[in-house]
Amino acid sequence: MSWFKRLKEGIQTTTKNKKEAPDGLWYKCKECKEASTMKEFKENYYKCPKCDYHARIGSKEYFEIIFPQGHTALFNNIESEDFLNFVDLKPYKDRLVDAKKKTKLDDALSVAYGQLGDFKIPLTVACMDFSFIGGSMGSVVGEKIALAIEYCIEKKSALLIISKSGGARMMESAFSLMQLAKTSSMLTLLADEGLPYISLMTDPTTGGVTASFAMLGDLNIAEPKALIGFAGPRVIRETIKRDLPEDFQTSESTLENGFLDTIVNRKDLRSTLENMLSMLMTK
Repeated sequence: MSWFKRLKEGIQTTTKNKKEAPDGLWYKCKECKEASTMKEFKENYYKCPKCDYHARIGSKEYFEIIFPQGHTALFNNIESEDFLNFVDLKPYKDRLVDAKKKTKLDDALSVAYGQLGDFKIPLTVACMDFSFIGGSMGSVVGEKIALAIEYCIEKKSALLIISKSGGARMMESAFSLMQLAKTSSMLTLLADEGLPYISLMTDPTTGGVTASFAMLGDLNIAEPKALIGFAGPRVIRETIKRDLPEDFQTSESTLENGFLDTIVNRKDLRSTLENMLSMLMTK
């Protein structure tokens, strides 16, 4: 009697001809668990249309948001090397190959140059990608930031660094830790030229990145509810043997304790940068 039930309830498609919805049509929010179409999600600046949760995105998406009229990619020919022949669960050399294949990126940081807004403010953006080995800071990340700063000085451009990282890249050992000093000293050269640097911290910004360039902006800004800190909450909880506040290491608590200048919703990012730089770039 299944045929009678299908006709009675108006089911026209036979079971054998039913098709699954293609992947990539829906987005399920990690915060509120509600589903929305990918079209709604992307049009809302990659935020949940229901609760405004800021999903993690990569450099490609940030460049599109900041430079809708187009941009110039810089320093894409620099790649990491396995200086130490490092092996943990698998060789570092293999991790690099897998990460490049999976992400289509050369390393965990990409750089772009463009003009911002109606004022056509010259802006160089260095953006980290968490999908590439956790956005870890290796020698290439430090070198690209150094080159981006030199480019800013040459072009009289402002600098924006978008941080999204788990910290130093342990597979490069001291080569990775050197980048803390390298990037910090290069930012001093930028300051000497009177060129502004804005640091945007997104989820997560931790470890050596927080301990160096991420906290050295002329203006330090962040996205809502981003994890910002040096050690993660689990490590701190185990160390001090105490429960932590519910909003511990979020953008909101970081702002409240004076480490941030403001929190910026992603939909307002371009206009906020334009307002800030139109003042900072005026001589």
